[in-house]
Amino acid sequence: MLTKPKSEQRRSMMTHLNSRLQGFIKLTGNFIANPFLPPLKYPLSSSRLGLDFSPHSTSLASLLHSISFSNNGDHPLSRYQKVTSLDDAFNLFDEMIQRKPLPSVMIKFNQLLNAVTKLNHFSSCLHLFKQMYAVGVPVDKYSMNIAIKCCCQMSRTYDGFALLGCCFRRAVVPDVFTFSTLLDGLIREDRIIEAERLFKRLIKHRLCEPNVVTYNTMIKGLCKFGNNDIAIGLLRLMDERGCKPDIYAYSTIIDSLCKDKMIEDAFKLFNEMVFAKGIQPDVITYTSLIHGLCNLCRWNEVSKLLKEMEEDVRISPDIQTLSILVDAFCKEGRVDEAEAVIDIMVERGEGLFRVARCGDARKLFDEMRAAGQIPNEYTYGVILDGLCNNHQVEEALSLFHLVGESKLNYNIVVYNILIEGASKCGKLDTAKTLFHDLTLKGLQPDVRTFNIMISGLCREGQLKEAKLLFLKMDESGCPPDTVTYNVLLQGYLRNKHFDDVEMLLHEMDGRSYSLDASSLSLLIDQIAAGSLDRRMIELIGRLVPKEMMNIPA
Repeated sequence: MLTKPKSEQRRSMMTHLNSRLQGFIKLTGNFIANPFLPPLKYPLSSSRLGLDFSPHSTSLASLLHSISFSNNGDHPLSRYQKVTSLDDAFNLFDEMIQRKPLPSVMIKFNQLLNAVTKLNHFSSCLHLFKQMYAVGVPVDKYSMNIAIKCCCQMSRTYDGFALLGCCFRRAVVPDVFTFSTLLDGLIREDRIIEAERLFKRLIKHRLCEPNVVTYNTMIKGLCKFGNNDIAIGLLRLMDERGCKPDIYAYSTIIDSLCKDKMIEDAFKLFNEMVFAKGIQPDVITYTSLIHGLCNLCRWNEVSKLLKEMEEDVRISPDIQTLSILVDAFCKEGRVDEAEAVIDIMVERGEGLFRVARCGDARKLFDEMRAAGQIPNEYTYGVILDGLCNNHQVEEALSLFHLVGESKLNYNIVVYNILIEGASKCGKLDTAKTLFHDLTLKGLQPDVRTFNIMISGLCREGQLKEAKLLFLKMDESGCPPDTVTYNVLLQGYLRNKHFDDVEMLLHEMDGRSYSLDASSLSLLIDQIAAGSLDRRMIELIGRLVPKEMMNIPA
């Protein structure tokens, strides 16, 4: 039997693939010929000077011994996995495309694209993908899937379908991941009718067999639009086609039913999941049911579910569960119960601020005061810290002034929270005012207060004031610690003020203080750039802690 020539085999394969697509969906656009991507933010061909320093992956001892960077040979796979910034990615991409022969797309380029995607830099990932085409790197199913995912994450599902067209034209067979990603993209753009049409055609034209991710994606989309009956029908279809529903599928529908106040139907599905399917509920399932019951003020049943969670060692109310309870109690004016839940959250080191619900936390604080219940110092500090961490410094200061001359405000910890919050939000003048108020209230700044202020001054380039404050510490009976020296050193290095660097290093050596990873990285960068004398390497070596020196390469 004669074997068909390869060209004929390829034509046959492409004909088959296109016939599968025919009548399924109209694809338009050409990803290669139609450059829908914006211009590159960073030129890919630019040469970059750097040491690619990472204290977790590079031997500090060898780094101090020889400040150089070699592009010879291949790099271990870990380097592709440890890309932590766009600069890392572009530097690595530049090196890869200059090698002859080009690295394997499966192992290297896909690894890099995936790393950039995990950083949520979807547009940049598409730039790199397009550059792969330009330099002739062969693409495969995995790189296509990554690019399609990026399009969908950016709400550019139309471009994702254009890439799907490229798959068929290049005889790259799309898989269930490809179609699940496109379904998710349509749902993200609230195109649920098109998503339903696509899903039906997947099955009708046997383009792929939907897996649990595909079904869950569709269930999520249907529930998003309140189509609970169709979602339940899809749950039944999963069983019929031999794809077992999981906890995510059930929990998604239960949550949607609870939001629509169909609590009885939600419990019916819950019982089916637990007793008929043997699927154990998780904290998300319980939280949805508790939320639904709270909305209906069925407090006895809420208590029952909470008791069930306590008795199950695998499940414990999380921050979302507790936040829902606080919110519901506040709305019903049940301040005592709300305060009890807040106490649990404080004990766990959790709070409404972890989910950026600062308004609810402030509301609770005001209601506690209105009911004559004064929060303790710790709770007050947690609320202020949460507001500052969520960039609501003005709200924190408003609360601070509302409390006024209460003993709650005669606490250095409170001032440290506010000074740091103001400083990090660019309100250095406010931070200075708070710092000077300490004297008026008879409070003594501690080493953390000084460190926060010095850090803020350095951040704003006010190095002269930072140095004066640093010198004042010894006079105030509060000597600088290793953090103080590292903060001031980093301020000098970032602001290109090198005159006092060597003096600080000698002082640190005299006090047996150590450099932290950030200070060491900045020092090495400046030595490599020729801004600092290489003879400092010996001094720097004495300031590197042993545990950093022994980190394996």
